[in-house]
Amino acid sequence: MQLKDVAVLITGGGSGLGAATARAMAAKGAKIGVIDQNKENAEKVAAEVKGVALHADVTDEEAIKAAIAKAEAAHGIARVLMNCAGIGGSQRIIGKDGTYPLAKFVRIINVNLIGTFNVLRLFAERLATAETIGEERGVVINTASVAAYEGQIGQIAYSASKGGVVGLTLPAARDLASLKIRVNTIAPGLFLTPLLMGLNEEARKSLGAQVPHPARLGDASEYGNLAVHIVENPMLNGETIRLDGAIRMAPR
Repeated sequence: MQLKDVAVLITGGGSGLGAATARAMAAKGAKIGVIDQNKENAEKVAAEVKGVALHADVTDEEAIKAAIAKAEAAHGIARVLMNCAGIGGSQRIIGKDGTYPLAKFVRIINVNLIGTFNVLRLFAERLATAETIGEERGVVINTASVAAYEGQIGQIAYSASKGGVVGLTLPAARDLASLKIRVNTIAPGLFLTPLLMGLNEEARKSLGAQVPHPARLGDASEYGNLAVHIVENPMLNGETIRLDGAIRMAPR
């Protein structure tokens, strides 16, 4: 599927990987709907890419339905969904502060895993009755993490949530194959996103040095470029692609 004049929805599009993807796809001529819980960030990126800002929480069914409808009114039926919304959080199961709070675990699972599925299913529901473009109706790209495979100490909830995203990728692709909707996932390694921007330069260099090659933090534009390729390559389906410079995370 070529992106020119195609409507795209990007959750978490107000910053980091989502914003970079919005820029990459807009450069290809796509019409971008920026979904973000932070209204100001959504509006800023939407203005930059000449898209539409959509204020919504990915775990809120009615808010996502409304966002999809608003984007469709502006751009037509969305053909591409980028699930980039997510949150972090680090804590040991048993640590100095006591036992891991269940509410914290549930929150991370809700946003990263259930939120991803919520938007995917509602996007697919709307797209199911649309006409095909060539041999397909649309494409879904989710965001996991290398933590899905090598979760570090303190990443119990984050790793579980991202492992769930990896786990749903193939069955979702199989479920939606009859509707000609592809589903893939990108599992990024260490990228310079808002989660790491709070670190000082020395800490960033230290993290980047852990990557075999190139020995640096990933740039969000590299994620966006891969997302563009996945949309444009019709044989990529049911796949989780590690984008990590060959890093394999140590326990800490």
